[in-house]
Amino acid sequence: MAGRIGKPVSQRQLRVGEMIKQSLGMIFIKNEAKVPNLETNNITITEVKMSQDLKIARAYVLPLGGIDAEAKIKILKENSFLIRKTLSKKIIMKFLPKILFEKDESFEYAEKIENLIKQTNK
Repeated sequence: MAGRIGKPVSQRQLRVGEMIKQSLGMIFIKNEAKVPNLETNNITITEVKMSQDLKIARAYVLPLGGIDAEAKIKILKENSFLIRKTLSKKIIMKFLPKILFEKDESFEYAEKIENLIKQTNK
């Protein structure tokens, strides 16, 4: 797991990422950010990766059942300022990072690998 090629992820990046992941999870479960046209309690934050300087948090999300993932993530991106504002009341940091939402592709990738393994074993 490297943030940039050749640079290992620091313990601080991991700690801050985990803290933001947990806080976003609570915000989403309680629907505290009041994101228009979106029930955030149906969205799972699978991982948060921090940039080297801790100014950017890349949040990997997955809507329940993967339904309308692109549309929901677009809404999250458009309203990231609301989510960040809500997050600022939960986390005390010198600089609250900018949050970039991305679809978590790891489950789909794992499923593809699993299917390939099943096919070769036949």
